[in-house]
Amino acid sequence: MLALKVVLADKGSAPTLVFDEIDTGIGGAVADAIGRRLELLSKNVQVLSVTHAPQVAAKAGRHYVIVKAEILEDQAGRVATGIEEVFGEQRREEIARMLSGARITDEARAAAQQLIGELNPQG
Repeated sequence: MLALKVVLADKGSAPTLVFDEIDTGIGGAVADAIGRRLELLSKNVQVLSVTHAPQVAAKAGRHYVIVKAEILEDQAGRVATGIEEVFGEQRREEIARMLSGARITDEARAAAQQLIGELNPQG
């Protein structure tokens, strides 16, 4: 799908491309390659990508997180869903969480900073 959309984008067929978890079932170097391809693609068209891969998320020009919260006054136990943009330290923490899970380690923070630093040396 990524290859097809890249070809179509080169032909000027779509101003915005949406990728929903195209990185499912992959990781490491392959996820990094997809992230780099999306980064290149975003120079010509707007790219929106839903991902769980930190290697892909770190390449983004803007990073949003989907948040869920229980509606406290709701007796039915419903949940509200929202979206928040993360910057700087929050972004590093989110990518570190993506790398390590619930318990974020100093090593995960360092790895997150390295991933982000490849895109933007200032962090």
